[in-house]
Amino acid sequence: MIDYPQAVLLGIIQGLAEFIPVSSTAHLRVIPALLSWKDPGAAYSAVIQLGTLISLLIYFRVDLTTFTIAAFRGIIQRKPLETKEARMLYYMALGTVPISLIGLAFSDFIEGDARSLYVIASALIGLAVILWITDTVTKKEKNLDHFTWKHAFWIGIAQCFALIPGASRSGTTLTMGLMLGFSREASMRFSFLLSIPAIGLSGIYELIKEREQLADIGFGGLIAGTLVSAVIGYAAIAGLLRYLRSHSTLPFVLYRMILGVIILILLYKNLLQPL
Repeated sequence: MIDYPQAVLLGIIQGLAEFIPVSSTAHLRVIPALLSWKDPGAAYSAVIQLGTLISLLIYFRVDLTTFTIAAFRGIIQRKPLETKEARMLYYMALGTVPISLIGLAFSDFIEGDARSLYVIASALIGLAVILWITDTVTKKEKNLDHFTWKHAFWIGIAQCFALIPGASRSGTTLTMGLMLGFSREASMRFSFLLSIPAIGLSGIYELIKEREQLADIGFGGLIAGTLVSAVIGYAAIAGLLRYLRSHSTLPFVLYRMILGVIILILLYKNLLQPL
């Protein structure tokens, strides 16, 4: 069972780390281990993400309404791809296809061996290096007005790497957006939009698939963690987009590397167990 204090802490971690490129899955795995709590599991992590889905839907409610109206108007007028607003909804759908297929194909590995702290530490450090190099050398000139099917596809491919605990959904998609020449804010903005269907699908899937396991954990704690993650997540979205307008990703890079090294040291000294 996960009691309410634990659920609140896990909700805070989820709300912050889901959107900041430091990996919520890694923190939901590592912090309970440091506190000698039982691993809440991949299913719990996926379901409390529904809280961050709520924060995304609220924060982007105007954009999502605009995209949906434009898409329906385009269908009625038999010009479904005429406007950039209508196309954005299709871009979100296209970018979600790769992670849906890969997630189903490798679900056992993702929920099992991939949660090893060795994997998490390696992913934290590895993506930190890639993100730092990418943020340093790319031009970052494009905004979302330049977005195309090609960009949606490649960012969708990048999102698949977020299935590796420690990689970070926002980190992998932000990195690919920068590689494609988009600004930090534009990359992060589409990353957030793209995460809406992915988080929704994975959360609902795990809620149905692992309902008995989640019942053992306790639905009270699950609901509490989800609500807390929604509140904290909304603040994290607004804060990160504002920050990236004028700052680099270096603080996140350094944090990831330090955390990864600390985990490896604790594993080496047998103060943490890999699984």
